[in-house]
Amino acid sequence: MKQTTATAIEPKAKPFGLKTQIRTILGYPLGPYLSALYLLIVLSLLTACSEGQQSKDEKKSRSTKAIPVEVTEIKRGPIERLLMTSRELEAEQEVKVVSRTANRVVQLLVEEGDLVTKGQLLASLEDDIQRTALAKAENQAAKSREEFERQESLYKQKLISDQMFRDARYDLKQLELSVEDAKREFAYTEIRASISGTISSRLIKLGDEIGNAQQLFNIVDFNSIVARLYVPEKELSSLKLNQEVRVTATAFPDQQFTAHVLRISPIVEANSGMIKVTIAFKEIGPLRPGMYVDAGIVVETKPNAVLIPKRALAYDGDQQFVFRLLDDRTVERIRLEPGLEDPYWLESPQQIKEGDQIVIAGQTGLKDASKVRLPGDPEPEEKKEEKQGWFAGLFGKK
Repeated sequence: MKQTTATAIEPKAKPFGLKTQIRTILGYPLGPYLSALYLLIVLSLLTACSEGQQSKDEKKSRSTKAIPVEVTEIKRGPIERLLMTSRELEAEQEVKVVSRTANRVVQLLVEEGDLVTKGQLLASLEDDIQRTALAKAENQAAKSREEFERQESLYKQKLISDQMFRDARYDLKQLELSVEDAKREFAYTEIRASISGTISSRLIKLGDEIGNAQQLFNIVDFNSIVARLYVPEKELSSLKLNQEVRVTATAFPDQQFTAHVLRISPIVEANSGMIKVTIAFKEIGPLRPGMYVDAGIVVETKPNAVLIPKRALAYDGDQQFVFRLLDDRTVERIRLEPGLEDPYWLESPQQIKEGDQIVIAGQTGLKDASKVRLPGDPEPEEKKEEKQGWFAGLFGKK
């Protein structure tokens, strides 16, 4: 009898995928519903991977996106260092016109704002008493003069003594002095300007009864307007007489006035450490006493400096920077060193040359080596990525 040998047939190896893993874990075959669940899990994983990759691409795109900015070309021009301070204007020639006798106002000849000259009649007071007193003094002096002339004739003839002649001469002198007093009292009834200037205030009305030493008018000479400035003592070496001063008034913000240093105080105020500097004007224009002004004393001037506009500045703490445009449309951040500056410009450091272009708008978000785009540059082309559906991600592109 022939012996037969049994050969074991090994089963085919089945793929060990996610479906097989789920079947192995559960311990029984997947039905149609569990197959659908398996499909949803696979799709969720594919979608999450796709969104993660897309998010990375978007962040990378944003980090390299050019920032729109505006630039200007650096040029040369004059710049000054101004020692700035503020003060109110005042008139050095300002007087109060007061009465020197008591009487009633019978004539008023000027009003506030009128220009007057020294000695001009401003008002008249009632003068009856003074006029009468002057007439009496003149009559008494005339009588005494006649008596003196008679006594003098007798004295020459040696008919009277020396004592009688001296007494007659003394009486005449006294009466002549009385006439001078009466004339002066009569002149006090006429109120006249003590300086040339403008009537800034009228304090009386027609018919007022005024007293002795009462203020009647105020006269200001506008040509004597000055400002008394106070500057730190460390600037003393920078000050000199006739130094130019730039002045702007709060009432006229768009107009600049020119003044000069008139006086420099020889002492430093111990309490404040300040020096008083008096400035004056050759032409005051519309300036008036009492106006508040900002004054800048020109202490240093450079006629041909490389200038940076202040609107180009960027700040990092207490440091100032500007961004210079490079040929590859990136920017270079440059730190500025202290130099001359005025309200609109500052002196350029050595790194920035005439003709360089610096950013004047959009510099807030810039960093060193940031890519930028100018207004005339073409719009950047955006990469249009195809959004793949979950069928395309699963089965491939068609």
